[in-house]
Amino acid sequence: MMDWGSFLKPILLSLQIGGLSAVIVFVMGGFAAWWMSSKSFWGKTAVETCFMLPLVLPPTVVGFILLMLLGRKSTIGQAIEWVFNQPVVFTWWAGVIAAVVVAFPLVYQTMKNGFAAIDSSYMEAARSSGASEWQVLRWIMLPLASRSLLTALILGFARGLGEFGATLMLAGNIPGKTQTIPTAIYVAVETGQMQLAWAWCGCIIVISFLLLLFTRGSSSSTMR
Repeated sequence: MMDWGSFLKPILLSLQIGGLSAVIVFVMGGFAAWWMSSKSFWGKTAVETCFMLPLVLPPTVVGFILLMLLGRKSTIGQAIEWVFNQPVVFTWWAGVIAAVVVAFPLVYQTMKNGFAAIDSSYMEAARSSGASEWQVLRWIMLPLASRSLLTALILGFARGLGEFGATLMLAGNIPGKTQTIPTAIYVAVETGQMQLAWAWCGCIIVISFLLLLFTRGSSSSTMR
């Protein structure tokens, strides 16, 4: 008989991590996309390449780098532990950080493409009328790129929801504390609990399907 409490905990934690990381990476990716699409500076290509690195690096490499940066022996990790009186590794916040890092390239590129598709004449007209850069962003760029922004938000949530390698390295796989759906599936398969693994797989497939369906539906309605 299935223990519904143990079954639901990874699902709820994944939704919690995915939701919070989606908001954080949406803000970070949006600011980075706006800055990179509106500014020209030396080394811009190198900076953008660094932004996109987590997209091509193995998740375990990303997780290892984060572990070295935020671990208890690192300066950043010790500072975090001093401020919050506990380390960040092997907590659900570590899962949020891992999800933000791996989702950032996808969100950034989607939002940058949305900003790039805007006719620059609109922005130039606003600036010539005395609008500040903030007003151009608030009243022109964000509304015109709204479809891309919504897509970026949903894709960021979906990417964070399905993150495995970096999360396992940084947050671990502690049942009831840091165990997400992907890590729970991994353990279930390792221990031969195939029915439980299928149940979790079904949940994440349904959630991902609904997210993508909503994205496509919103895109279609916007294009009409």
